[in-house]
Amino acid sequence: MTVVERPVALSGFRKVRVLATLGALSAFGPLSMDLYLPVLPELGKALRTTDALAQMTMSMCMVGLALGQLLAGPISDRIGRRRPLLLGVATYAVASVLCAVAPGIWSLIGFRLIQGLAGAAGLVIARAMVRDLFDGDEAAKVFSLLMLVGGLAPVVAPLAGGQLARFTDWRGMFVALAVIGVLLLLVGLTLPETLGVQARHTGGLRETGRQFTVLVRDRAFVGYALVLALAGCSLFLYITLSPFVLQEDYGVSAQLFSAIFAVNSVGIVIGGNVNGLLVGRYGARGMLGAGLVAGLVGSLAALAGVLAGWGLYGLLPGLFLAVSSVGMVMPNTNALAMTPHGERAGTASAMLGVLQFLLGAAVPPLVSLAGASALSMTLAICVTSVATLAVLVATLRVRPRAA
Repeated sequence: MTVVERPVALSGFRKVRVLATLGALSAFGPLSMDLYLPVLPELGKALRTTDALAQMTMSMCMVGLALGQLLAGPISDRIGRRRPLLLGVATYAVASVLCAVAPGIWSLIGFRLIQGLAGAAGLVIARAMVRDLFDGDEAAKVFSLLMLVGGLAPVVAPLAGGQLARFTDWRGMFVALAVIGVLLLLVGLTLPETLGVQARHTGGLRETGRQFTVLVRDRAFVGYALVLALAGCSLFLYITLSPFVLQEDYGVSAQLFSAIFAVNSVGIVIGGNVNGLLVGRYGARGMLGAGLVAGLVGSLAALAGVLAGWGLYGLLPGLFLAVSSVGMVMPNTNALAMTPHGERAGTASAMLGVLQFLLGAAVPPLVSLAGASALSMTLAICVTSVATLAVLVATLRVRPRAA
């Protein structure tokens, strides 16, 4: 086993600055999807396409975010974190411009794939940098902090998107994403390299394949990866379907939708804050279990509100709890999965992200085939919540791999 070198000592203001930057970079997923959510139905009408193809622009970005992590993670294990991170952010800014000038739905779908591939570098490398610097429950605390910082994106993005919708169309949203990409590139230039030369892997594709094999053979890692993927799927079901459910089924405006979305995103930040405060007392496993139970309770409450016909205000409280639970689930799952694999943190981070985004890209369009309704959304979230808890129970029976 390669011993992970820790070339960077963080303290005081420098630690705050690095963590804030990593949090911003880990927000590529929410930024890429949430900013134009308020105008997603309008996008379909402007390009004279179906709701399913409009949603495909979301799904294809998720596919890119998944596959890009497979590339960026292992590369960062070989050549260091900083160079592939900066290249990915720069490419993201260019892809956002291409999205803004897309002449039709299919070209937009293609450019969204490129945008996702590039943005994946921020997601996967930010997680790997945390693992370079922190272990165990401390890593869980830092992942919670990243969710607090990165959690501002799904709060601000739909609010900003709703307000931008007053002055511009969906193309203007992608111009805004290009500007954000440039700003993140400038901020990323301040990051240090966190993976020392002696800790990097050599050996090309064969060594990369060996690292993936080690991860696949670790049953606990695979279990936590599935927990993260299923929990992420619940979140993506909400993100992808809620614009249509809330605006078309319940008749809310783009501005009100963005406000509701922002409130639910604040719930994620609250969940992350609660996790950071309590994980030292109850441990990552305990807080993960609590988060999954809260998510299941919230999803069942939302489904009950829909079945009872209680309207918008019968749906929102349960949906808030289900979404908020993500703030406890994701930091602990990342920490539990990656702690034994510090010597291959980039590759491990890539596998976690790939499963999460591929499942998130595949399931919502399938659910939409039955119609993007409140019933289909809440029922699908309930099913994935039950499956997530079942996988966790099975995973906890696996003896943890020694670090």
